[in-house]
Amino acid sequence: MPTNHHIGGCSCGRVRYRLHNTPLIVHACHCRMCQRLSGSTNAVNAVIETANIEHLTGDTFDVEALTPSGHGQVITRCAACHVAVWSDYKVMTALCQVSLRFVRAGTLDHPDRVPPDVHIYAATMQPHVTTGKTTPVFPAFYDLKSVWPRASLERLAAARAASPTAAGRTQGTRHATRSGPFGRALSDPQPVTTQNVVRCSGTGSR
Repeated sequence: MPTNHHIGGCSCGRVRYRLHNTPLIVHACHCRMCQRLSGSTNAVNAVIETANIEHLTGDTFDVEALTPSGHGQVITRCAACHVAVWSDYKVMTALCQVSLRFVRAGTLDHPDRVPPDVHIYAATMQPHVTTGKTTPVFPAFYDLKSVWPRASLERLAAARAASPTAAGRTQGTRHATRSGPFGRALSDPQPVTTQNVVRCSGTGSR
């Protein structure tokens, strides 16, 4: 298997997936919602184009949860053990015009290969958490052009050019949807607007 490929899955082993490239960037998110949903100090998400994720096995279901911006994320979970394997942040897809997924780094077979590139929403970081001396830390979100590697920005531009209608399109096997304790039903989505959201060339929130 190529060295830039990653394999992962849920805790029960039914859901398995493969990443066909390295992540565009890896976030350590310290917002209150990620703390609540993970039951820990933060979530670690490997951001990658949806087209680079191959859903190999296992049934999944979707739950919509809130994000700091209020626009929401759709969390994909194993239908058997309910472990979250990735999220779709609607605002990122809509405004970047590319379908991106935030893969839970801890579900990779070798999560040590994808350490955080940046810490976000550090305004609510737990005081006992330490970060690398050279890892950027932002109180909220950040400017993509200032933080993402050039190669990642080029991949994003190439994906946008190759799939101009990618926004809103998904891949993988999703057999059921439902709401969860921290989210709304998927039939009642929050409208995506340009106010207080992240742009591919600007700043804001998810």
